[in-house]
Amino acid sequence: MSTAPDGTVLAAGCVLWRRSPWGDDGTEVCLVHRPKYDDWSHPKGKLKRGEAALAGALREVLEETGYRCTPGAALPTVQYTDHLGRPKRVEYWAAEAGEGRFTANSEVDRLLWLAPCGRPPPPHPAPRPPAAPGAARRAALRLMLRPEPGIPPEARLKGGAPGRRTGSVCLLNTNR
Repeated sequence: MSTAPDGTVLAAGCVLWRRSPWGDDGTEVCLVHRPKYDDWSHPKGKLKRGEAALAGALREVLEETGYRCTPGAALPTVQYTDHLGRPKRVEYWAAEAGEGRFTANSEVDRLLWLAPCGRPPPPHPAPRPPAAPGAARRAALRLMLRPEPGIPPEARLKGGAPGRRTGSVCLLNTNR
């Protein structure tokens, strides 16, 4: 595990998105369920010693989702106190999902693709529209900053520690 000189735990992850035949701007954003914490989150994890943040983010996405991805724009960094009381800093990137397939494991048991504004897909998918430049970044930021009705009740935004809003990327632990 990598830590900053002040003892802050260093982590990285991605707001993973894919083109979709429905949804806002023709994109969907990935959330993973972590059974250990019974919460939904963007794929992320602690950096290994000496590992660059972006390399760690791509490794964590592959480990947690089974998808390779292409990184895009850097997103806001989140700082909070983890469940052990340690300061933690998570760097995020928007990343487009590539080839892959999700397989449940002990760390992540479910994966969910949502339209960024939380609207469910129509009953019959429309043809896939081309994604406009910057659409994925805007869609990811909208999901992170403003969840809309339709997002499953267990997938609500939070900051770091449960019950405290200190950031805008992690997702709320449902055991409030």
